[in-house]
Amino acid sequence: MEYTVKSGNPEKQRIGCVVIPVYASRKLSSSAKIIDKASNGFISNLVRRGEIEGDLGNTLLLHNVENTLCDRVLLIGCGKEKDINVNTFYKINCTMVKTLQSSGATEIASYLTEVVVKRKDISWKIQHSIEAIDECLYKFNQLKSDKKETRRPLRKFIFSVSGRGQLMQGEQAVRQGMAISAGIHLAKDLGNLPGNMCTPTYLANQSLKLAKQHSNVKTTVLEEKDMEKLGMGSLLSVSKGSREPAKLITIEYSAGDKKQAPIVFVGKGVTFDSGGISLKPGAGMDEMKYDMCGAASVIGVLSACADLQLPINVIGVIPTVENMPDGIASRPGDIVTSMSGQTIEILNTDAEGRLILCDALTYVEKFNPDVVIDIATLTGACIVALGAHPAGLLSNHNPLANDLLSAGQTSGDRCWQLPLWDDYQDQLKSNFADMANIGGKGAGTITAACFLSRFTKKYHWAHLDIAGVAWKSGAHKGATGRPVGLLAQYVLDKVQAAK
Repeated sequence: MEYTVKSGNPEKQRIGCVVIPVYASRKLSSSAKIIDKASNGFISNLVRRGEIEGDLGNTLLLHNVENTLCDRVLLIGCGKEKDINVNTFYKINCTMVKTLQSSGATEIASYLTEVVVKRKDISWKIQHSIEAIDECLYKFNQLKSDKKETRRPLRKFIFSVSGRGQLMQGEQAVRQGMAISAGIHLAKDLGNLPGNMCTPTYLANQSLKLAKQHSNVKTTVLEEKDMEKLGMGSLLSVSKGSREPAKLITIEYSAGDKKQAPIVFVGKGVTFDSGGISLKPGAGMDEMKYDMCGAASVIGVLSACADLQLPINVIGVIPTVENMPDGIASRPGDIVTSMSGQTIEILNTDAEGRLILCDALTYVEKFNPDVVIDIATLTGACIVALGAHPAGLLSNHNPLANDLLSAGQTSGDRCWQLPLWDDYQDQLKSNFADMANIGGKGAGTITAACFLSRFTKKYHWAHLDIAGVAWKSGAHKGATGRPVGLLAQYVLDKVQAAK
């Protein structure tokens, strides 16, 4: 898809379709009034007759409107002006895309940028329009034999800005939107690949490919023998039952000052999770290919940072394994020693994500990080607590938590903070080791984070449980690419704060 910005009146756009907002109670937007005046009241007459009310989701496609140079004018209902927020703006853009896909138009001039979204400027609207458009157009059909398009595809969007003074700002927003959208797209593709293709080795190769594409990206991959030397007994206990060797991937993006402490993202990369000896139920087990979506989001956000050449240092660390049952797989009751030296009683082999993350969280101490944020499809309890809307957030540093909450509000990729109180630590007690890997039935998301917190005492750390947001089930089954948008916005905020 090609995106660009342009200033100019809507009636003078020589293009396939001009998209114009209309508000509830039949209120015309500024661009609608311009076209209405040029067409001798054509738009207002249609509105007066009730052809479109302006409610959210309303559409009206017009052809050959008098005194306009475009082939079509698409009126989009935006609801009440005062009620338009981040989510509403996303829905408006999705309505536009779905309508245009069946219109035959391939080049579009969008005046939705004039819609007022509370506390959001033109840059935000352009960037998030691109993300919404690409989200609606995304398809994963690489593995289908028939990839033919049924209609002429959309190929170009022009976003309207109010004057030449906004062109440079708009062009930067286009670059950001395209880079973040590409990162989300990459995370989706990785998540949607089946477990027989997207293995730990495949993730390592994709990370090495990223380094070949960008001169300031360096990727290193540790093999199982390297992890054994480092004492990563917890991580390696998960991969014992699989023929796929574990990998520990490090992607270093270095574009900031050499003395600048890096942001470190740690992504859970279980490429298929059978549950191990604590075998999961068969129904829905196919969706356990998505247990590497934390890793996918880390690769996606590093890709976005590199595409934008952000002046900052960011490191992605991905512990990646396959969790399978086997004669030498870990058993419930086994005790392993983590890289930190702490011992863990494995009461449930299906609580494997924390076993690979804890060694990775110890490993990242070597980078002297500014902050560490881990991203993991960690607990079904998070879905019970928060559903499919926000990711769960827990942190040992309130300023970091607040920064992530703010980035979530800006990006629309939201998270919600849960308590990380010492009261919950008692649930991890073991009679035979320093800790158990599960904390019983209550507060499963919190006790999982409490477990991880025992390995993060040397730096500021936050944990994002994305079990509820990383993929969708049912008719719309597929990876969402979350939380690439949230993480990218967090990095952008850090860059802005450093200026």
